[in-house]
Amino acid sequence: MICEEAYHQQPQIQKEQMITMMMDQHTKHQQKKSPLSSPSSPPSPSTSPSFNNIINNEEERLQVVNLSGMALESLPNPSLNLAQICKLDLSNNHLQTIPESLTARLLNLIALDVHSNQIKALPNSIGCLSKLKTLNVSGNFLVSLPKSIQHCRSLEELNANFNKLIRLPDSIGFELTNLRKLSVNSNKLISLPISITHLTSLRVLDARLNCLMILPDDLENLINLEILNVSQNFQYLSALPSSIGLLMNLIELDVSYNKITVLPESIGCMRRLRKLSVEGNPLVSPPMEVMEQSLQVVREYLTQKMNGSLPKSPSKKKAWGFGKLVKYGTFNGGSRSWNREEREGFIMPEYRSIDSLASPRYSGMFSPRRLFSPRNYFSR
Repeated sequence: MICEEAYHQQPQIQKEQMITMMMDQHTKHQQKKSPLSSPSSPPSPSTSPSFNNIINNEEERLQVVNLSGMALESLPNPSLNLAQICKLDLSNNHLQTIPESLTARLLNLIALDVHSNQIKALPNSIGCLSKLKTLNVSGNFLVSLPKSIQHCRSLEELNANFNKLIRLPDSIGFELTNLRKLSVNSNKLISLPISITHLTSLRVLDARLNCLMILPDDLENLINLEILNVSQNFQYLSALPSSIGLLMNLIELDVSYNKITVLPESIGCMRRLRKLSVEGNPLVSPPMEVMEQSLQVVREYLTQKMNGSLPKSPSKKKAWGFGKLVKYGTFNGGSRSWNREEREGFIMPEYRSIDSLASPRYSGMFSPRRLFSPRNYFSR
């Protein structure tokens, strides 16, 4: 019986031989159980209990293969039929590449997780994964994604956080029509491709902590978008397109910590919006006395501005009929305790920027040690 400590002391070649042997043995065992396998298939030797998390059978033929956290520097080349694998977890290793031949053989793969490795490029053969629904490549050294990723037409969730991406494939939005969640935060993106507005199934777009200077027009085509986060692009993002107000299903909009001075008047039309975060911007319009109030007040202000019906003396609070200003949150750190109902819809109910550099909760997030070890963060 091979204990886990002994495994980690083995040279890389011996590790690969162990994993290959165990995967092959498990495959033979599954073939014996499968009604489609030959009756003469030999039985599989029992697998060591310390490696029970390597391979877990979910269905009669399709398998889950978990090789996470095994200090792998390269992948073994097992003789098993890779088309039997539906989920493959290679996260938290030391992989620098994924073999082209590997992804080309994973014909039934539904989920691929390679987060927290040292991968610099994805293989072009990743486009062969026509059934892939979830792809997690966060916490690597990727500078770009292969154009062939557009052929993963079943993809529903793509997590490419914490890489070095400077651009996304221009055609990414034309083919990935089933994509529901796109996370590309903490990269070096200067812009998002225009084709992204064709992702009509998209529910969540997270592009915070990049270098975005502009957002695409025609955002109104993202008819199912519910959460949009383009916060913390700091000195780069200075304006929002007017089409942002046509995202009728948007529930949360976070544009905090940018250089935005004016919110588009069209935001006043977003009736489903429940959370608007704008702290850390040098806003001029709406003015401070409006922004310190509820989301409904902000919407009314923007609607009146769009209709040309703003009061002549906006500095006079009573002229707006807004009543007493709510002094609470980021601007003056008010200490009044509010219940959840009272706070719902407020712009800045408390100082809590999402993954902000200024937030003590996330102060260690950007250290090299944090970047390549946080299994929970990258997998959520």
